[in-house]
Amino acid sequence: MLFSLGIRRSLLALMLSLLWLHSVSAEPILKMIAETPHSPVDSAILAKVFSGAESLHYTVSWSGGVKIGDIYMDIQAEKTKPEAYTISAKVKDYGPLKLFYPVDDTFRCFVSGPMKLPYRYEVHQKEGFGRNTTRLTLYDQQTRTGIYQKNQEPQLQFDLEGPAYNEFASFIISRALSFSEDEEIVIPTFADEQRHEVRVALIQREKRKTLFGQKETLKIQPKMDFKGLYDKSGDTILWLTDDKCRVPVEIHSKIVVGSLVAELVGYTNPACKELEHRPAH
Repeated sequence: MLFSLGIRRSLLALMLSLLWLHSVSAEPILKMIAETPHSPVDSAILAKVFSGAESLHYTVSWSGGVKIGDIYMDIQAEKTKPEAYTISAKVKDYGPLKLFYPVDDTFRCFVSGPMKLPYRYEVHQKEGFGRNTTRLTLYDQQTRTGIYQKNQEPQLQFDLEGPAYNEFASFIISRALSFSEDEEIVIPTFADEQRHEVRVALIQREKRKTLFGQKETLKIQPKMDFKGLYDKSGDTILWLTDDKCRVPVEIHSKIVVGSLVAELVGYTNPACKELEHRPAH
């Protein structure tokens, strides 16, 4: 049971976890994401990512290639608010382990503004047999304050101490960073009741077999010093297509009992016609 639970809780951690890295330069140049003209975010890439109609499907396998789950992610335009988007993800387990501890988790993060900062985050976790947990976080990026509520418990207020992403939004914005050698880019991220500086670095460029065939990719590695929604126990590495779509084609994450690999098996985005159309669902 504990073995199954550990793997299950690591499924979405592949997408949400930004862990401590150990292979960047000792004294890198630092740039901070901020709502300024000099922010290290490529606006052309950001427009592709937030085209309003992107869908991604990942299969997740455990050490040895055993499939244990699927992750479905969508970035859609929010109909009720101009210039706003909904980033949603659904985690489904797979195989015999689901008989011991079934998982059906859904996540929705609402972002807006030129830098796609979050203003609402909804989590619904259905794990085990009859266990349901809901979490709601509201962010006011103007007043630098927020509200958090778990299930029907009393609401908790917090201070952001500056513009901040959450675990979910920081993963998406990292796709649009203007990377260069010997440099780390800081993504201000609010998690575990405080604001952290998540550092993301380009490790190297390499050609890799992907859903779209052999592609030039950016191998990046982030680091953070907080636990977040899921327990973490090792480094995470992401491979992004080295183009204006910056699609995460593969994600590796170490866990206590081996490692997990998320591989992109479906992708659609009408704004990325340079990539071959593949169904995401």
